Amino acid sequence: MDFVSLPVLIVIVILLLLLARSSVQVIPEYERGVIFRLGRIQAAKGPGLFFLIPVIDQIRRVDMRVVTLDVPTQEAITKDNVTVKVNAVCYFRVMDPVAAVVNVSNYLLATQQIAQTTLRSVLGQSELDDLLANRDKINQRLQQIIDDQTEPWGIKVSVVEVKDLELPQSMQRAMARQAEAEREKRAKIIHAQGELIAAEELSEAARVMARADGAMQLRYLQT
Repeated sequence: MDFVSLPVLIVIVILLLLLARSSVQVIPEYERGVIFRLGRIQAAKGPGLFFLIPVIDQIRRVDMRVVTLDVPTQEAITKDNVTVKVNAVCYFRVMDPVAAVVNVSNYLLATQQIAQTTLRSVLGQSELDDLLANRDKINQRLQQIIDDQTEPWGIKVSVVEVKDLELPQSMQRAMARQAEAEREKRAKIIHAQGELIAAEELSEAARVMARADGAMQLRYLQT
């Protein structure tokens, strides 16, 4: 009897230790633990040490640090019918861990999908010149739209930045030709301005010499 009860006792002790270990939770400073009791939300706890009721309580850990999310390259047609490829980076963090767990199944994936669709939409509503010249304005618009759409999930989007803008080869060649033409135009203008200045200086020198000759002749007559 004692031989049978000893293994049973060991098993019971091990189970109790496992339950005790699972009931003790330590949440670091950068996380929060969302507690469910019998399926119902209780609260977000942490950081620090707290205890769960074994079997009855469940915990979902949520990272509260800033997340750097790369938005994959998206292809879109701008408002003036130019095909472009653009990628971006999005910085956000969880402000409400309960909302991030309860209101969306996977807030990381959901935020990435929202960022992709928003990037394509904003590109389609913008002209190429705006994308090239007003990058800060485009970034601000992306941030506002994505932040508004992810707010119900307890997400705060702080920064969205367009990284790379790829144009079709034909457009790149056309822009290169235009840039070269602008450089040649500026060079001709600078050369013409230089010629004008040189002509004015020569004219002034001629006037000075003419006055000098007149003065010398007058002096000669006086003597």
